[in-house]
Amino acid sequence: MANIEDILSAGEEEEIVEAIRQAEKTTSGEIRIHIERTAPEEAIERAAEVFHFLKMDNTRERNGVLIYVAVESRVFVIFGDKGINEVVPPGFWDTTRDIMLKHFKEGDYKQGIIEGVLKSGEQLQKYFPWKHGDDNELPDEISKG
Repeated sequence: MANIEDILSAGEEEEIVEAIRQAEKTTSGEIRIHIERTAPEEAIERAAEVFHFLKMDNTRERNGVLIYVAVESRVFVIFGDKGINEVVPPGFWDTTRDIMLKHFKEGDYKQGIIEGVLKSGEQLQKYFPWKHGDDNELPDEISKG
């Protein structure tokens, strides 16, 4: 697998950020992407650490979703906060993971991430619809480690 800098061009990163904005337009939920070279520990543990570091556990409704990708380790995790995990149906994250993995196996990281963002946004909208006065609580940009 390629290095962080090689998997997404600046234009592709902007397309992902735009997908985050679109997904968040109809929900109070928050979606972030974090990409780093390797997972220094178990990927789920690292995703939880990054989730906390990005202050995603500070949203009002505990409805943040982090898509964590470790490029050289060839792993990714979809990490949802307590509020979203309590309401999504069983297997939801598995379905989203499978959609993303299909694109990743084809080398299309941008589309895999976009599909994960949009699918996450659908669920967030269903359970956490946007209400007048909702703020974008977290930045939409991609973080890198």
